[in-house]
Amino acid sequence: MRIFITGGAGFIGRRLCTLLKVEHEVTVYDNFLSQVHGADAAPSPMLEGVRVIRADVRDAAALTLAFREARPELVYHLASETGTGQSYDEPTRYNMVNIMGTSHLIDAVRAQAGVGRVLVAGSRSVYGEGACVDARGDHVLARARAAADMAKGIFTPRSVTGELLTPVATRAAICPASPASIYASTKLLQEYLLTQAFWGTDVEVGIMRLQNVYGPGQSLSNPYTGVISIFRKQIEEGLTLNIYEDGAIVRDFVYVDDVARAFALIGLAQKCPREVLDVGSGEPTQIIDMARMLLVMMGRPKDKLRVTGQFRAGDVRYAVANISDTIRHFDWRPQVTLEAGMSMFMEWPGE
Repeated sequence: MRIFITGGAGFIGRRLCTLLKVEHEVTVYDNFLSQVHGADAAPSPMLEGVRVIRADVRDAAALTLAFREARPELVYHLASETGTGQSYDEPTRYNMVNIMGTSHLIDAVRAQAGVGRVLVAGSRSVYGEGACVDARGDHVLARARAAADMAKGIFTPRSVTGELLTPVATRAAICPASPASIYASTKLLQEYLLTQAFWGTDVEVGIMRLQNVYGPGQSLSNPYTGVISIFRKQIEEGLTLNIYEDGAIVRDFVYVDDVARAFALIGLAQKCPREVLDVGSGEPTQIIDMARMLLVMMGRPKDKLRVTGQFRAGDVRYAVANISDTIRHFDWRPQVTLEAGMSMFMEWPGE
């Protein structure tokens, strides 16, 4: 099969290429952004045997030409700007890459016959606060948390009527989208653009909403990368870790190899599921517990942190996936525990 991967030189894309290039003809399209790849960005050894095109999804002509040359049958759309905080400061940049880049991809697919499936790396951020239940156990949509509440130390999600809610694992089939950041809004629009653009055609569209992906190869210099990478770099620099809110923020950390395996299975499956699939570990971890684990692994006192009460626009309280639909469709389960994955990440010397 001829496979085309936008953002294929990135953290997840490189792992996906390793799995696919053994039996398939893979083309990577990536701009090698210095924020992600460093100032002297060069293709990873993981991309040996893969055709690499250095170009940007914002360049419609270059993308269309690349499609014409590659003649793909399967497309993975991984190219994306990914920082929640940065999107607040640079909304135009996020719109141009995530929204216009996806629009250019649609044009390129339409101009090149033969594409049968397009898969997009979505984000759990589109859920906003995600699934919550009220005191009666009924699912209730949480409103975006208010800065005034968080300034008073009230971090628990509330309903539109002000009732305190209990967050639970989120499943796409039952949790409506409610993005709470510019980044999240652009990721949701990617989904809408793709599903609406290929409605009524033979092109299948698959959406996988990712939780917090981590592992060896994740940038240590990018301030908008995953929190595990950020904390590792701060610990190496001898800094005290600042834990936001009250330390009880919860995340679902999923190892990069587990994600790449899920992507490969979904891409090569005989039929692409129509429903959105959640990809994560399914396990909740408080940020403060992850930080202590990391400090111990790196030989530092586990109390070399402080809970600051600080908060950021667009952050959510509880982000954990219900992965039952993904398991039901594919012979896939996360194989790497957080402790094992973090240990492998610590053994990686960095780039």
